[in-house]
Amino acid sequence: MIYVGLPQWSHPKWVRLGITSLEDYARHFNCVEGNTTLYALPRAEIVQRWQAQTSDEFRFCFKFPATISHQAALRHCDDLTAEFFERMDPLAPRIGQYWLQLPATFSPADLPALWHFLDHLPDGFSYGVEVRHPLFFAKGEEEKQLNRGLYERGVNRVILDSRPVHSAIPHSEAIIDAQRKKPKVPVHAVVTASQPMVRFIGSDNMTQNRELFTVWLKALPQWVQTTTPYLFLHTPDIAQAPELVDALWHDLHAAIPDIGPPPAIPQQTSLF
Repeated sequence: MIYVGLPQWSHPKWVRLGITSLEDYARHFNCVEGNTTLYALPRAEIVQRWQAQTSDEFRFCFKFPATISHQAALRHCDDLTAEFFERMDPLAPRIGQYWLQLPATFSPADLPALWHFLDHLPDGFSYGVEVRHPLFFAKGEEEKQLNRGLYERGVNRVILDSRPVHSAIPHSEAIIDAQRKKPKVPVHAVVTASQPMVRFIGSDNMTQNRELFTVWLKALPQWVQTTTPYLFLHTPDIAQAPELVDALWHDLHAAIPDIGPPPAIPQQTSLF
């Protein structure tokens, strides 16, 4: 089993594709990357609406709020964490995993805070951690400590593949903005738990995206034998994300036949 989705479930340009709501999105994809919770805790009625617009087969992968991961740096945030889980409780059966997106300032010296935070999270969920500090990618003792600690706790190391966007020619504002904001870190395809998450940050060049995606056509078929991977496909202008799905799906299907047919989004490519 593999889950494939986009970083968000709506975009103004997707209206022309017939995607005007989470309910529409969930007809085509079986998961979504929940960026919205990084910036603000949703109101209770909104969470209930998300529950009503999806089925039990759909999976949300929500980020912990930045008030926890960035501002508090995982310290003295028990109340914030409890409020987050209480607010998201109506979606509990549909959580793929909750994950921490830690800033580059979160260094190996902060690992004790990470372990304390993870060790006090509620049971019954899958968790992930995305790191950005350079030492966590240096293959030294600091990275080994990170991987070992995640493995011992059954926590996924979220894998960021930003090679496509940083290899792109900066010919548009979207590309320039993405290259400024997206971390440029090595791709360390390390599986530390049962639900590895890959975030593939594509460019607007679909030929280049296909070429750079080949590494995942080797890794993902191996992982699905023993784990349940999550694959999230990004583009600098998120409006193009369905086009990236189109560009990669034939290769994905060839590598993982059980993935099934591509999302039946009408006239995708012709609209971009």
